[in-house]
Amino acid sequence: MPRNLMLSVVRGVALRGLAVTAVIGVLCLAAPVVFAAEKFAAPTPAQSPAAVGAGSLTQVTLSLLLVLGAVFAAAWVTRRLRGLGKFGNGVLHVVTEIAVGTKERVVLVQVGEQQLLIGVAPGRVSTLHVLDEPVKPQIPTTPVAPAGGSAPADFKSILKRSLGL
Repeated sequence: MPRNLMLSVVRGVALRGLAVTAVIGVLCLAAPVVFAAEKFAAPTPAQSPAAVGAGSLTQVTLSLLLVLGAVFAAAWVTRRLRGLGKFGNGVLHVVTEIAVGTKERVVLVQVGEQQLLIGVAPGRVSTLHVLDEPVKPQIPTTPVAPAGGSAPADFKSILKRSLGL
């Protein structure tokens, strides 16, 4: 591109930019004159806020109950479908597990015909024992008596004992 042509293009762009800037400046300076002819309306007195009635409280309460119900329903569905997405052919499954701490568990795992007792802690899994004979988990049909030999305590008696009553 020849030097003269390039200088003329730059001058044209600069002149257009200067013209646009001048038009914007004139509009900014003319705006107060144009809008001064308009009278500003006096502010209207504020309307009193609507009183909170029983209808709106009922609506809020029902909405809250609906949201809580949806949360509990989602938790129930999640718990019911917990094993739905398991992979594998069923050779490996958890027979039973018990919590022995806040984050520690003892798990009985069946692998084919063999059962393993495994300790699970955060960041660590270790084999505790390999069982010679498979153990069949039993669900107790009657409450288990405490070691003292007395009948199992109900919640009411445990609460009274813990409160010192």
